[in-house]
Amino acid sequence: MLWRVAWVKAMQRREFIAGVGTVAAWPLAAHAQQTKSPRRIAAFFSSRGDDPEVTRQVARFQDELAKLGWLEGQTIHVDYRFADGNIDALAKELVRLQPELIVTQSTVLTVAIQQETHTIPIVFLRVSDPVGAGFVASLARPGGNLTGLLQYEPGIVSKWLAMLKEIAPRLASVAFISNPADSGYSYFLESAKAAAQPLVLEVVPNQVANAADIESSIAAFARVPDGGLLIVPSLVNNANRALIIGLASRYQLPAVYPWRYFVSEGGLMSYGVDDVDMLQDTASYVDRILRGAKPADLPVQAPTKYETVVNLKTAKALGFDVPASLLVRADQVIE
Repeated sequence: MLWRVAWVKAMQRREFIAGVGTVAAWPLAAHAQQTKSPRRIAAFFSSRGDDPEVTRQVARFQDELAKLGWLEGQTIHVDYRFADGNIDALAKELVRLQPELIVTQSTVLTVAIQQETHTIPIVFLRVSDPVGAGFVASLARPGGNLTGLLQYEPGIVSKWLAMLKEIAPRLASVAFISNPADSGYSYFLESAKAAAQPLVLEVVPNQVANAADIESSIAAFARVPDGGLLIVPSLVNNANRALIIGLASRYQLPAVYPWRYFVSEGGLMSYGVDDVDMLQDTASYVDRILRGAKPADLPVQAPTKYETVVNLKTAKALGFDVPASLLVRADQVIE
């Protein structure tokens, strides 16, 4: 019996030592896990890097990623690029970094990235016609390496034109300002022409590719009485929004914009989605793909919330009275 007791004690001592060794290894394992290299993705934003609005958008994107456990510099690293250089060169540069995923903001930037890779997952936002642009097979079943968020359906143009007519009842013609190189040009133009008929409006296409085009087009259009401006989503419009807002003021033209920050910066009114809010859903798709989901299986999401913003100070400066019906619908009134 004595040998059996000695054997049991020996085994207990061996198990204890092994247990201590396991416990001692815990901090080492935890440290190894904490020092694991962060996951690497890229994001291509459709504004200049020094644009205050894009700064706000990047901050929101990082906040939304952090809520999902992706902390910049710890569990994730994001390589940012902005549309203030050669877009094709920037797209090539991002793909050469071989990130696990690329976020693209706008149709133009998504096209540039898509031309460089058919394997890296792409999450897009600010894209209005992903099927027509060839990004996805269908909204419900993307079927490739791209998915993301739909920005605007073409029917939104009827809302923009109705707002112009509401604030300027004598309105007879509307300058359609956009870049024909943008795939959204025809998408919105055809809808604008159809929506203008019941409002007895003439839609005048103004093709612009840079600031000089914008200035000359609006100056020429301003000679026509009872005109207004329809500013549709476009990289060139976004990059030159201060110029557009200034020209609308100079020529006393009512204008409607696709994003609220145009109005915050002095524009008359806008109707659309808030890009910053859309970044919450963008971060969610990034999270799901990094955890194993395939873009082909994630349906393109349509916006569920739209907002109307009106700048009363600008309306007064332009000589327009904002009707009560428009004020009642406004989500934000800037005074």
